[in-house]
Amino acid sequence: MPPRIPRRLPTVPRLPTVSRPARLPRMPAQIRRHTSRDRYFLRPLQSEAPSPTYDYKFLSKPASVEVLGYPFSGGQPRGGVDEGPEALVKAGLLDQLSALGWEVKFNSQAMNDVRELAVQEHDSGIGKMHKPLAVSAVNERVAADVAAIQERGALSLTLGGDHSLGMGTVAGTKRRFPEAALIWVDAHADINTPLTTDSGNLHGCPVSFLLGLEGTDVPPFNVWLQPCLRPEDIVYIGLRDIDDKEKRILRELGIKVFTMHDVDAHGIGRVMERVLAHVGAARPIHLSFDVDALDPTVAPSTGTPVRGGLTFREGHYIVEAIAETGNLVAVDIVEVNPALEDEASAAQTVAIGCSLSRAALGETLF
Repeated sequence: MPPRIPRRLPTVPRLPTVSRPARLPRMPAQIRRHTSRDRYFLRPLQSEAPSPTYDYKFLSKPASVEVLGYPFSGGQPRGGVDEGPEALVKAGLLDQLSALGWEVKFNSQAMNDVRELAVQEHDSGIGKMHKPLAVSAVNERVAADVAAIQERGALSLTLGGDHSLGMGTVAGTKRRFPEAALIWVDAHADINTPLTTDSGNLHGCPVSFLLGLEGTDVPPFNVWLQPCLRPEDIVYIGLRDIDDKEKRILRELGIKVFTMHDVDAHGIGRVMERVLAHVGAARPIHLSFDVDALDPTVAPSTGTPVRGGLTFREGHYIVEAIAETGNLVAVDIVEVNPALEDEASAAQTVAIGCSLSRAALGETLF
């Protein structure tokens, strides 16, 4: 067997050596120069306490909000809406508002008082109206509470409860700010009178009492409530379920209405431009927001849902645009009903009630 000759591997040419440049001396830390981009990202965190985003012109300084929770369901027949205020508070709303730079006070005694006022003997009804004694007694207390808060220079944030509470909250605002405008965000007009209502549920009538329409000058309401709202003071947004008799009232009074058709046709940005132009730049604003203005896919746990409503962002844009004016003096968040639908739907609706409240107090996306 011939001897094995080892195979020679091809030679690889060696690369020429390259001398390394001399190491630059390290710059002392104190003379390092940052770019403008560095200065942005390396700037120290703000250490001072937060303050509200906007200057709320009609409130005292520092900005404070007093939260009123009214566990009241007497304006409508479905149980659970009286659980709304407690659910919102338990979800952390008070801390959320404080984190926005507001001084926050919560009137827990009002919740206990309203529970007692909601139980009235011999409250079987007057005419078509269901539970008029309870609705009147609760709203008389609500009006006094709201007016007292605003006299102290604070913003009143009312957590409902059903929308019959709007009778008291708006009456209270009008005592302190007679020139105030009312922006009513709702799927329904809530302007039936004791004569025109088919259901007799008074959460569908508060606006008629505030306007002093025919049939509203009745006891026990006329003992404490006088007409305080003019047709030109109110603007509606989001309507889509209006009774025929309500349509007639709205047209005869010439009330400004933006239905969901207007939102679809023009977009919420253009609608809000027209709303605020009608209100004017120098008037205090009371915002009353019924969560059923939102589509049921957005806020499912509410007593009278109507499909085709506002999206999540449309609802929040309304509140953000109003907050930007700096004219807010009162906010209502009503008709959150944690007892309806499943647990996830209830949590979703409560979370939206909290986020709408934060938007009203200046929370922004950036």
